[in-house]
Amino acid sequence: MTRSPSPLVLLDLDGTLTDSAPGIVAGIRHAYGALGLPVPDEATLRSFVGPPITDTFPEHGVPADRVDEAVRAYREVYAAGGMYDNRVFDGVPEVLRALRAAGCTLAVATSKPEVYAKPICDRYGLTELVDGVFGAPLDEGTSTKATVIATALAALGRTSPVDPADGPALMVGDREHDVHGAAEHGIRCVGVTWGYAAPGELEDAGAVALVDDVADLTDAALSHLS
Repeated sequence: MTRSPSPLVLLDLDGTLTDSAPGIVAGIRHAYGALGLPVPDEATLRSFVGPPITDTFPEHGVPADRVDEAVRAYREVYAAGGMYDNRVFDGVPEVLRALRAAGCTLAVATSKPEVYAKPICDRYGLTELVDGVFGAPLDEGTSTKATVIATALAALGRTSPVDPADGPALMVGDREHDVHGAAEHGIRCVGVTWGYAAPGELEDAGAVALVDDVADLTDAALSHLS
């Protein structure tokens, strides 16, 4: 693919474009039950949305030697339909159309396995509004947000760290992993507060701005691309 001088906007999926917590939380709750472990409280369950679950399970009481078992139990529910217990946040399609109309290249870059991310984007009409959907391999433990972004950049003909000659680049996400992963490639991140970050998480990670309303995202993104 040839390199393009157009501005590039990388977009997280869960918590940024879609409200995916119901399906993810149900799968996580099922996994703890299947392993006979205490189910975390609701706030902890919501914290699973965003980072790879192979990282989050051991952080919340799943023994290291049972993480694979927990992942399998989670995916039993998630792949059976929980992945579609999901919705696009109001106003997101309009934002994507406006950014495209402004000349931006758009790509979804998610820590969710790509085998789930692509069907979700297809089902909810997001695929047609972006220039690519990039996710983790099914073995999430081999991937980070930075590696997903690296894949997206390579597929879109961009260098890492980003080269200003190719046009500016920006990440939009709702968790610290989005900020840190983008920073590894010299990309700034605008944080959105309608997702699943803990209070202060995005600021502490170094997001260049916070956006509280989907309707304000287009202007915020364009302003940080200029």
